[in-house]
Formats: sequence, C-alpha cells, structure tokens
Amino acid sequence: MEETRGDAGIGLGDGIAALSNRFYDAIRHPDAYKAHAAPAGSDFSLLSGHKYALLETFRANGQVVPTPIWFGLADGRVFVRTEAKVGKVKRIRANGRARLAPCNARGRPLGPAVEGTARILAPDEEPHAEAALAANYGVSRKIYESAGEKLGVDAIYIEVTPDSGGAAVAADRPGPLGPSEEEEEAE
Repeated sequence: MEETRGDAGIGLGDGIAALSNRFYDAIRHPDAYKAHAAPAGSDFSLLSGHKYALLETFRANGQVVPTPIWFGLADGRVFVRTEAKVGKVKRIRANGRARLAPCNARGRPLGPAVEGTARILAPDEEPHAEAALAANYGVSRKIYESAGEKLGVDAIYIEVTPDSGGAAVAADRPGPLGPSEEEEEAE
C-alpha cells in the first residue's frame, strides 16, 4: 500500500486509523460542541464509572475541538492512548490546556467539564498509563489495541491532570468546528 501512496509516508495502519477517525468525526453527537449546564467539583472523580470522556483540546485560535476518548483514571489523573499523528496530539504539544467531561460513545456530554493540563508521556511512564486504561476496560480494549499494533499504528500516551483550583466549568464552545482533525493536519 505504501508503494501506491508514493512519498506520502502513510502506512496501511495509519490509513485505516485515518478512516476510522473520519468515521468517528461523522457520527459525533452535535451536543459535543455545546456548553455544559452546570459547574461541579475540581477533580476528575466525576469520570468514575464512565467508559467515555469528552476530551476538549484547543486550536491556536482558541477554538475547542471535542473528541470522545477511552480513558483510565489513576491517582487523580486521566490517561489516554491515541495515535501519535492525530490533531489532538499536535494541539496538546502546542498548548496543554484541556477539558474533560463524562460522555457517551458519540461524545454527548453527560456532565460538566473539568479544566486540566495535558502532556505527552515519556516511554518510561507508559506502563502506569496502560495499567490505568486496562483497569477501566479489560480484554475488549486489549483486543482493539492489538489490532492497531499489528497494523503498525504508532501510538502514544497522554496524561491530563486537573488544574489546581480549576473547578469544573461551563464550556464556552464557539459553535461547530471547521475541518476535521485529518483536514487540520493537511493545512
């Protein structure tokens, strides 16, 4: 497949991941872009018992990009595993500001968002993050992730810590998004 793509440098696994991301963008719930109703506590305990969280990252112009994610919760921090080349990783590297709220699989918020700071983990920190994710999902996630590994999808781990004194906020989301993460990468 790489030969047919020439210098694009996109392997089969990355291509499948990009198609998967486009699918999830298409089915994202419209409420993922709307404000939450009420403030709550200042930590991520509101995510306990949920399987999905809405991770909001911020473009350079301040526009919010909501992404439903699988997550692990440990020591008051949230851990995420994602493809290394997606837009949310680029946004986190440029600006660690993030918000997290419980949501359903399509990103419909189920509670208020909590402000936090995100960072990319170093390889020696990944086992702790993986343990937190495994504790929340078990075998089904392991099967899903192993398929990506077999296809050569490059993945990284993200840690989000709640901002000190950062109570949950009503999110001021500026309307529907422009381009998807894949389109943003092409810009």
